[in-house]
Amino acid sequence: MKKIVLTLVAVMSLTMGFAADTKNNTNAELQAYNMSVNYDRLGAALNLTSDQIDEVKDIHKNFCAEMMSAANASNSDKQAMVDKAVEKDLKHMSYVLTGKQMEKYELMLKSTLRNRGLVK
Repeated sequence: MKKIVLTLVAVMSLTMGFAADTKNNTNAELQAYNMSVNYDRLGAALNLTSDQIDEVKDIHKNFCAEMMSAANASNSDKQAMVDKAVEKDLKHMSYVLTGKQMEKYELMLKSTLRNRGLVK
């Protein structure tokens, strides 16, 4: 009887462990698509004016929404949605940022996406 109970406890523990691992993987994947930033630090890194910071906030909020939509999309559509969101973000940022600021922003964005495994 004792062996049966211990076996049952072991099976339940393994099952719960696999379920928790699946949930953690899903959360980690969704977190990779979370592109929220600290706007004060971004402003300091890019040397933005107060008007530019307001514009960047608006553009970046739209980008974050598009990235979260990509996170919830089917696997076959994710990469296309990410590429489209990045292209749109860079296009809109180019209207607000100077050439030098744009170079830095593009470098930071592409590095972030590469580090998160969203772009190859």
